[in-house]
Amino acid sequence: MNKLKILNDPIYGFITIPNSLIFDLIEHKYFQRLRRITQMGMSYLVYPGAHHTRFHHAIGCMHLMQKAVNVLRFKGVEISEDEETALYIAILLHDIGHGPFSHAMEHSIVNGVSHEQISLLFMEHLNDEFNGSLTLAISVFKKEYPRNFMCQLISSQLDMDRADYLKRDSFYTGVAEGNINSERLITMLSVVDDELVVENKGIYSVEKFLVARRLMYWQVYLHKTGLVAEQLLIRVLKRAKELAHKGVHLKASRALSYFLNQEISETNFNVVTLETFSKLDDYDIVSAMKEWQYHDDFVLKNLCEMILNRDLLTIKLKKKKIKKELLHSHISALTTKYNISEDEAEYFVFTGEISNQAYQQKGQHINILHKSGKIEDIVKASDQLNLKALSKPVTKYFICYPKVKL
Repeated sequence: MNKLKILNDPIYGFITIPNSLIFDLIEHKYFQRLRRITQMGMSYLVYPGAHHTRFHHAIGCMHLMQKAVNVLRFKGVEISEDEETALYIAILLHDIGHGPFSHAMEHSIVNGVSHEQISLLFMEHLNDEFNGSLTLAISVFKKEYPRNFMCQLISSQLDMDRADYLKRDSFYTGVAEGNINSERLITMLSVVDDELVVENKGIYSVEKFLVARRLMYWQVYLHKTGLVAEQLLIRVLKRAKELAHKGVHLKASRALSYFLNQEISETNFNVVTLETFSKLDDYDIVSAMKEWQYHDDFVLKNLCEMILNRDLLTIKLKKKKIKKELLHSHISALTTKYNISEDEAEYFVFTGEISNQAYQQKGQHINILHKSGKIEDIVKASDQLNLKALSKPVTKYFICYPKVKL
């Protein structure tokens, strides 16, 4: 069987699968599940084109990693065949632990287990299945491999993950501000003292990358409509779990029922849980909501109808913290109008905060390599004053409450 297939991607054109191990991993049911996980969660309610999946993104990341390996080798960086394959596997599987609608699961029916932790569990399980051939990739993914630049290619402030998702999400949403030149960024990469650096010629591409990241967060990832929709989805799952624990029967798929009826945390996330998680995707949640919109429970019914019909809560963004009196007045009005408890009203009236920091000066830097050999952080190397501002977190506060009619 020919395993060196070619895929046609709308962003990069033809993508080649580099070897048979990568092909077998892509073919595996764990990876194929990513076709059924939306890359951008509920953002399609704002940007109708944003229906691309984690599968698209993972394949795109692997393609960019191939480019990065070729560029670095051309510049004299030694990367063995085993290391090359490890990089491809690590970036291909970096998001394999995402649950339905990408982030909503982490805050609702699985307690305190991040998608990174679940990705690692999947990788370890696959490593057993593939006779230890993922060992090196796991070491890179966990940032334990001694060659630091390889770990930075997987996870840093200028990694292949960000290089793909900004360009891809920009394409599918139609938000041109996020369209970065990922190929030029990668072409400018080099390695000095085991650290990833960007050659001085690429400084403007890095500036564009950071500005694009800031704009994409405010305009797309933290868009207030997408934000309120995701908050509603989190509350749908939370309410469903609460009802299931009280013994209320809810129609749901076998995989979703398992998570509704079990208290899953890091300590008991075992092989059975992992296998069940691998059966869970966006379709389980949507089909469940289509059933639950007819449920007797006031909270569950209304939350599901809001998402399915895109008749969402009102959301207001503020620069200052929301006053408790405002929150309580909305809760009080709701309890009186519908004769529900405060706990039930809090599913529809709530506050929160969002933060956007395009570049973090603390931790791993994006370093610029000057012709003199001097290495400098992008904020110091750039004459773009905005970059200093981009390294400071901007926090906004929001309040959500029902429109006049619930």
